[in-house]
Amino acid sequence: MSAFYTDYRSGKRRQVILVILGTALVLVGLWFGLIRPQQRSLAKLAASMEASQRKLDTVRKTVAGAQKLEEELAAASAYLAKLEENMATGDYYSWVINQIRQFKLGYRVDIPQFGTIVGPADMPVLPNFPYKQVTLSVGGTGYFHDIGRFIADYENEFPYSRIQNLELEPAAASSGVDKEKLQFRMEIVTLVRPGPRS
Repeated sequence: MSAFYTDYRSGKRRQVILVILGTALVLVGLWFGLIRPQQRSLAKLAASMEASQRKLDTVRKTVAGAQKLEEELAAASAYLAKLEENMATGDYYSWVINQIRQFKLGYRVDIPQFGTIVGPADMPVLPNFPYKQVTLSVGGTGYFHDIGRFIADYENEFPYSRIQNLELEPAAASSGVDKEKLQFRMEIVTLVRPGPRS
């Protein structure tokens, strides 16, 4: 009976080992057949969701930036419209001379000489620029620092105008003018208001 019992025990042991091995094989099969592909699928899905979230964040930032850009564009358009209201219109010669005479009142600069006005002409620096320009030559006298302050303040006050071709030389001493005074010639270039936009 002990041989039978030993065989029986040995058979049971084999069965238990086979069941353990079978279970292990089934578990390994389940791991590689079901769980691992599901984990890969979940990882891909998580990466896809993260990429979609990044795209969504980018779109939200773009929309917020577009709104800010629209506000900046509206402010710039209003500023441009305000500048255009003050640009030269009608008789350009009279307009520029009156502007210079009014502006020079606060400065110790004498500007008695006005040349002929040239223009309106296209801007030579910027192609397809929507504004035209007129150029007026002026001449006068003043002290160096007064002339410099006048020019700087004029260009700051009227951002659509600029001074070019400035020439300075000592004022004629024979006329009894102070030796430190200078005679100047310069061109004032100003943009003119465009016609109605279509």
